[in-house]
Amino acid sequence: MSLSKESTVNFLKLCQRVLHVSKKPDRSEYLNVAKITGIGVIIIGVVGFIISMIAQLLGQ
Repeated sequence: MSLSKESTVNFLKLCQRVLHVSKKPDRSEYLNVAKITGIGVIIIGVVGFIISMIAQLLGQ
């Protein structure tokens, strides 16, 4: 894969555009994302725990 100067410049322009459009989340948006992420981690942990318990019960 060869990288030309044009493709690198285009990529940097796209990155600059994304950074220009993006904004820092406010407090409520940050808290919502943190809550959703926390709930997702808890759900994955509970599912993993249940699968582990079922595997231990079936292994006996």
